[in-house]
Amino acid sequence: MWRKTQVIGITALVWLIALFVGLDVPAQTSGTLDSGQQFDVSQAFGPGDVKEGYESVDYETQSRSLLSRRGIKQDLIKIVENPPLGLPPVEFPADNPITRAKIDLGRLLFFDRRLSINNTVSCANCHIAEQGFTNNEISTAVGVEGRIVIRNAPTLYNVAYLQHIFLDGREISLENQVWQPITARNEMAAPSIGYVINKIKRISDYDGLFEAAFEGRSADIATIGYALASYQRTLLSADSPFDRWYFGGNEDAVNESVKRGFAVFAGKGQCSVCHQVNKDHALFIDHQFHNTGLGYAVSTGKTPTQIKKKTRVQLAPGVFVDMPNETIQSVSRVESFNDLGLYRVTENPADRWKFRTQTLRNIALTAPYMHNGQFATLREVIDFYDQGGIPNELLSPFIRPLGLTESEKTDLEAFLESLTGQNVPQIVADAFAAQIGELSKDDPYWAHQYTLGFF
Repeated sequence: MWRKTQVIGITALVWLIALFVGLDVPAQTSGTLDSGQQFDVSQAFGPGDVKEGYESVDYETQSRSLLSRRGIKQDLIKIVENPPLGLPPVEFPADNPITRAKIDLGRLLFFDRRLSINNTVSCANCHIAEQGFTNNEISTAVGVEGRIVIRNAPTLYNVAYLQHIFLDGREISLENQVWQPITARNEMAAPSIGYVINKIKRISDYDGLFEAAFEGRSADIATIGYALASYQRTLLSADSPFDRWYFGGNEDAVNESVKRGFAVFAGKGQCSVCHQVNKDHALFIDHQFHNTGLGYAVSTGKTPTQIKKKTRVQLAPGVFVDMPNETIQSVSRVESFNDLGLYRVTENPADRWKFRTQTLRNIALTAPYMHNGQFATLREVIDFYDQGGIPNELLSPFIRPLGLTESEKTDLEAFLESLTGQNVPQIVADAFAAQIGELSKDDPYWAHQYTLGFF
């Protein structure tokens, strides 16, 4: 289901069992993959799970099985020190300068499921590399034991430039941000920061790595945050067809539909008011928070009937069916989540249902869209903004009916699809080379009280 409404009795979570099975992961493959080098995208993004032993072979996934993943480790520091065309220089905190050792350590932590309470969920479970560092297959994230997260997992591409972290802006530092999902009960559910620190110190995979990265300093609340933030800052993606045309001056980089779409984007559509484009770079954000009416509609129970007549129901990850709303309401209870957005941080009534502007870079790879994964396609998003969002007393003054023609919508969609960075395969290949932090039956923590991290 591509929205923040849960249809009770329909959602199936059997797929999570696959995440809990320990698998032997192929050894890393070292090497380089330049931004322009050919990479087998069908292998990187295609289904890779084994269908044998199931009653049905209809289940599909957009992620590759662990046994079939092959990666090529990249020198990510080169990307962050020389950002791709279309991005500005990256600023680093004075207390956390970038180094290769920190990046490598942060990568290991990012993909390590052992940071969660039951060794099943890592950062990468919600921010899936081959799915745009989000999750294309579910509208909102799922944490340990199938616990519901009320928001869509935002992409981590170009997160280095954000002034406000999370869609409600409750953090301003990547170094501090990392602890919230790790300790959130409905995400990775570690009971405390001390629990995680103690657990990491007991895992032999980390022996000497923190000391090497931080001049003899061991794992602690700061160094863990420094390492994870360092890796996430390298996830820069640009040098898209749009960038090569707009910033690079290559008229042949995009077709005429893309050029017309950008004219709509910057003109009649007024998209660039919030998704800003500067003279020499474009982050497609304004670092602000806006009420589009979607959060209001969900919170007040006005969806899905006031947004569309059918709702996309998720039967399993990657398996959906469009059902009439009347049918859904006749057989089940619809539960809406009152997500007040920025208000949860400020408690200012004027901030109700405001959410941070999200980047448009790589947007063709990061469906579903909006803070709650409401829309499955870019055309649905365009239609939503064309109708002027959902009216409410706090609606952003920038949201109004646009009166776009069908051809203008098609061109606008073509422009958005031109924002996919050329180096995406390079970053995905590096992610595929990472270990995933599985426990084996030979591990001393397997089915043992030491798994708790305190004993």
